[in-house]
Amino acid sequence: MKKTLLVLAALLSPALVLTDLSPTFAFSMPIRNSSPLRITTAGPGNKIEGMDISLYQHPGGASINFKQMYQAGIRFVIIKGGDTFDQFDAQAVKYLASDRSAAQRASMYTSFYYYATLPDSSDTSVVTADAKAQAQKVIWRIASLGGYNRHDLPVALDLENNCVRIASNGGCAKVAVPALVTLWAQTWLDTVSHTTGKKPFLYSYPQFLENSMARSANLRQYPLWIARYGTNPVLTSTQLNAKPVGCYAHSWSNADCSTQWQIWQYTSCGIPGKYGVPGDRVDLNVFNGNTTDFMSLVRGTWQPAPSQMLPFDEPTNLSVTSQSAATSNDPVTVSINVTRPDGTPVVAGTVAFTPASSMMPAGQQQVVRSASGSWTLRITGLSAGHYIGTIDFQDSTSTEAPSQEPIEFDIVPAPIPTSTPTSTPSPSPSPGVKKPVVDSCAGQVRN
Repeated sequence: MKKTLLVLAALLSPALVLTDLSPTFAFSMPIRNSSPLRITTAGPGNKIEGMDISLYQHPGGASINFKQMYQAGIRFVIIKGGDTFDQFDAQAVKYLASDRSAAQRASMYTSFYYYATLPDSSDTSVVTADAKAQAQKVIWRIASLGGYNRHDLPVALDLENNCVRIASNGGCAKVAVPALVTLWAQTWLDTVSHTTGKKPFLYSYPQFLENSMARSANLRQYPLWIARYGTNPVLTSTQLNAKPVGCYAHSWSNADCSTQWQIWQYTSCGIPGKYGVPGDRVDLNVFNGNTTDFMSLVRGTWQPAPSQMLPFDEPTNLSVTSQSAATSNDPVTVSINVTRPDGTPVVAGTVAFTPASSMMPAGQQQVVRSASGSWTLRITGLSAGHYIGTIDFQDSTSTEAPSQEPIEFDIVPAPIPTSTPTSTPSPSPSPGVKKPVVDSCAGQVRN
C-alpha cells in the first residue's frame, strides 16, 4: 500500500454528498456456503501471515502467481478494491474480482481495502453525508462481487490522509481537523457494518491515529489494521505503539501503552519474487491471534478485548524542578515534571511558557523531552528584563488534563564583546557531486 498523501489538484472535486441513503439503496450481503480453508500459524513469530496488493503488483498488466504465494506461507490477501476518486477507483476495480477469485482458489482468505479522501468542508452534515455516500460505494462494490462468501474477511477503510485541499505547488493547503476525521470514519464504519453484518477494519499508522483523529471508545469497537515498520514480528509485537519516549495515545491504545490490533503491516519491503508477485516490493502482514481468533473475524463475530482504555482528561500535577536565569544572549532553562494522580509520569502532552501579559514576549521556545513526563524547556530571543508567567502542560489527545505552575525569571544584559570574530567562508560544493541514493527500505524487514 503506497502512502501517497496527496493527489493531483484536478481530482479534488467538491465533496460527494448523497442525502438519500434510504433502505432502497442498501444491499443484503449474502454469505455463500463453502468449506473453511486451512489456516496455519507458520508465519513470522508463529503468526498467520498475509499480504496486501494493488495495481503496483501488476506492472505492465502482469499477473500474480497466487499458488506460489500460498506455498510461501501467505494465508490471507487484502486487495485494493476502491478509492474516493474515480480514476483510482477504476484502477482498483480492474484487478479486484480476478485477484479475489484466484487467491481463494489458491486456498487463501481475502479482503479488500478502500482508500479514502475526506471532503473539503467543516460542516458536520456534509462530512456525515459524504461518509455515508462513500460507504454506500463500498457496499455496492461488495454486492457486485456477489456479496461476502465464507472465504472473505471484512473490508478495510484505508484512512491515512487528512488533506482535503491541494496547494498550487502540489503540497497540502488544508487538512481536516481531528474531530471531523473521526466523525467521517465513525460514520463510514458504522454504515458498512450495519449493512454487511461484519465489522470493517480501519487501516492507519500510530502517528495519524494520535495526531489526526480524536480518541473514541466507539472507534475502538472496530478491528485495527496497523502499519508500523522496523520491528521484526519474529522478535516482538509489543512495541507497535512506542515512541522514542512514551507511547502514542489513540483509540486503540491500552493503559500499559500497548495497542489493541488485529492485523499488523510490518514491512513494505517484502521480496515479491518469493511470493510469485511481479514488481520490486510488496507489503507483508501478520494476524494477531490463533486460528480461532482469525475465524471469528471471518464470521464477523469479532469483539474488542476488555482491556482498560486510557483515561480522558485525567488530573495532572506539574512541578518546576529547576530553573536558571540567563543573559539576553543565553537561554532560560527550565526543568519540568508532570505526573498522573498515582505519581507515575504522563505518557503524552507537552509544555510551554505563557507570559502573564499579551504585551510580554514569549520568546523562541524549544522543548526537549528527556523521559516520560520530563521536559527541559529552553527560551531564547528575550531582551533584558523581569518576566512573569506560567509553565503550562497541555495534551492534545485529551488523555491528561492541563496543569500549570507560576514562574518568574530575570534576564540581564549580555556583556558587550570587545571584538567581532571573523568567520571563515564555507567551501563551495564541488561540481558534479551526486546526491546519495536514499534506500526507502532502510531499517525495514525484508522477508
